[in-house]
Amino acid sequence: MTTKIKNTLKIVGLLFIGILLGWILFGGNDAANNTHNHTAEQEATIWTCSMHPQIRKDEAGQCPLCGMDLIPMAKNDVETDPNALQMSENALKLANVQTMIVGTKEANKELRLNGKVQVDERKVYTQSSHIPGRIENLSINFTGESVYKGQTLAYIYSPDLVTAQEELLQSYAIKNSQPELFDAAKQKLKNWKIGEKTINTIISTSKTIQQFPITADVSGIITAKKVELGDYVNRGMPIYEIADLSSLWVLFDVYESDMAWVKVGDKVSYTVQSIPGKTFEGTISFIDPIINAQTRVATARVEVKNDKNNLKPEMFVTGILKNNLSTNNSKELIIPKSAILWTGERSVIYVKNKTENAINFTLREVTLGASLGNAYIIKSGLETGEEIVVNGTFTVDAASQLAGKPSMMNLEGGKAATDHSNHNNTATINNSTDSQTNMETTMVVSKQFQQQLNNVFEIYLNLKDALVADNGNKAKTAAQNLLKQLSKVNMKLLTNNEAHTQWMVIHTKIKTLTTYVSETYDIEIQRDHFKDISTQLIKAIKLFGINKMVYEQFCPMANDDHGAYWLSTSAAINNPYFGSKMLKCGSTTTIINK
Repeated sequence: MTTKIKNTLKIVGLLFIGILLGWILFGGNDAANNTHNHTAEQEATIWTCSMHPQIRKDEAGQCPLCGMDLIPMAKNDVETDPNALQMSENALKLANVQTMIVGTKEANKELRLNGKVQVDERKVYTQSSHIPGRIENLSINFTGESVYKGQTLAYIYSPDLVTAQEELLQSYAIKNSQPELFDAAKQKLKNWKIGEKTINTIISTSKTIQQFPITADVSGIITAKKVELGDYVNRGMPIYEIADLSSLWVLFDVYESDMAWVKVGDKVSYTVQSIPGKTFEGTISFIDPIINAQTRVATARVEVKNDKNNLKPEMFVTGILKNNLSTNNSKELIIPKSAILWTGERSVIYVKNKTENAINFTLREVTLGASLGNAYIIKSGLETGEEIVVNGTFTVDAASQLAGKPSMMNLEGGKAATDHSNHNNTATINNSTDSQTNMETTMVVSKQFQQQLNNVFEIYLNLKDALVADNGNKAKTAAQNLLKQLSKVNMKLLTNNEAHTQWMVIHTKIKTLTTYVSETYDIEIQRDHFKDISTQLIKAIKLFGINKMVYEQFCPMANDDHGAYWLSTSAAINNPYFGSKMLKCGSTTTIINK
């Protein structure tokens, strides 16, 4: 009996222990699973819009701005700096955002100058007739001929000279009795540049010379012929212009904004299109003290030897002048031009800050120094070793605007507009860049949207025409009108999410760039932003179409010889980047008919 009780107690004890172990093993896992699921559920309770990250919802639904489905926000999306824009590594790759670490180096300003080869004004000679009479013969009949000093250029019949010769012969006959008359007759002929040898020939032959030669006083090239056969010329009247081309001038155009960097004694290297592969060098010997009232440029002169006649007057040349702007051989903080956004008088950049969980970008105002072409010297606002955005800056700024962070258009920050019909910003990150896009894809959109896009294009043409006419005032007005027309485009007409996303990015960039143009009268700044406006509008028209034939045109010399595109409704080239200076420079690359 006792043994049975003991066995029973053992069985009960074993059952209790088994139940306890089962609860620990399986009950604990359920609790852990419940806790894990509950935590995951909590992490996914905040919903946001991929297009508008400022939207925060506690439950799934649609974005009140664009109607897209909300997505859950991950835990690591919480930002530590309230003024910083957070972006993931994947988003940076999609947006083609590139950064660089800022460093110092020597500030070398490279100034590109355009000019022409011209005749040295000191080597131009006007060959005139020293005898009045009629042109009986022209030995030199066309311009461009080479002549040497003493060469016969023409023969002249002069009644006055014939009479003077007869007087010489008559006075010679009474020379012994009246030597004064003979001397006076000889001097009269000498005044007409008749040499002693010719006078002696007249006396010895006792015959008058009917046609006298006009000989070249200098050697050179005939650049102009002033008379024709049979013309009557007076004493001192020009017959030819002769230029010595053994030395020439290269005259470079220097704009007002560049005059501070060009000085007498500066070295210039230059090339001539007709002599590929050869680089010439020279020194600036003179700078015109007067600005041309029409072209608004001064002239810098380089004197060159031309013994081999490689250079010809009127040849176009392109020169490079380099200046070291570093003081006392010190180094300067320099960043690329693509990193800078201009907001009227202020210039801003985006600084990258990397944390454990994410990458943040913060807007910062900087003070610019001298322009180095594709770069700027930074006077203040940035330190060596900091990392900044150098490509995709507009994309980062667009995202910052919509996230309510400090941005180019709003340095204090603040929420983006919630009226979708006038919503002009986007936080969408895609792989589009600011360079020219060759897009073959066409998105199907409504005719109403195409008409609204066409209205934008028509105002764009006004801006283009103002730049062609070199009129900064009209360009500013056209940009203001373009902004108004852009705000009338209703993006709710784009029901396709991809089309909607593409247009929002394009819309934001065009608006930002056009704002720059509308705030300045400086036509060079306007042209610099116009190339980027054109890039975005070309992309929009290729994507959505406007039911019109449009010519995509290209100038290889614009944008510091990197080239730039623009749009036109005419096949004729009218260059908006150089205006009257190089009106016909460019070509049509694509005909868009969508």
